[in-house]
Amino acid sequence: MDLNLDLAPIDIGLADFDLDLGAFDLGAFDLGKGDTSENRYVLPKLAKRPTSRSVKYDRAADFVKDCGQAILDGERVDALLSGNFIFGDVFEALAVETMTAIDDLTISTLSIGDENVVSLGNMLETGFLGTLNIIVSDYFWSHNRHNAEFIYKTLDQGDRFQLAVAGTHTKIALINIEGRKIVAHGSANLRSSRSVETVTFETNADLYDFHMGWHREILDAYATIRKPMRAQKLFDHLTRK
Repeated sequence: MDLNLDLAPIDIGLADFDLDLGAFDLGAFDLGKGDTSENRYVLPKLAKRPTSRSVKYDRAADFVKDCGQAILDGERVDALLSGNFIFGDVFEALAVETMTAIDDLTISTLSIGDENVVSLGNMLETGFLGTLNIIVSDYFWSHNRHNAEFIYKTLDQGDRFQLAVAGTHTKIALINIEGRKIVAHGSANLRSSRSVETVTFETNADLYDFHMGWHREILDAYATIRKPMRAQKLFDHLTRK
């Protein structure tokens, strides 16, 4: 059977269609009130995103002068650091420049320099730092065990310091300032590597709590300072209740 199909192009002109888009009135849905009891559709809520900035810096003090208050105000700061930038200097500079005490500082780092130990010791002594926890790598410990006496002597003040040694390679600082949970993470250790580094500061409670969880596990399992009075203090606290 022969089929004779005429496949000539079909000319459809837009004028043949009367598209009255004005008849489709979004206002009829009342999307602005957000009252789901009367309206099925509501406008989506825009997620609040923190403002952010990207910076390059040579020195910690200059970095904090320009970005310290922004960090405390919840801005995210992504920084590219030169080899002259010693990351451990940031904490003292942040506290002194903004006149804001850090309630708790927990750090995991591959290594730590003596100048940063002195800086953190000054913060503990002057009240700019409440409690301090540091996790260093076992690699650093095996090659720098002679520094242990200096670390303990400088930082073990008023039972507010703990040092743990574990097989870690992380570079994270968890900064708690009056309930503001700030996370600093990147490639920088607590010493100068004479190399280009990166670090990001962000106020993020979920990220802070996530990192604090496994930091606490390491501190509990690999602490090097015995605190026998901790259980007694807890018991005294509970019995006073």
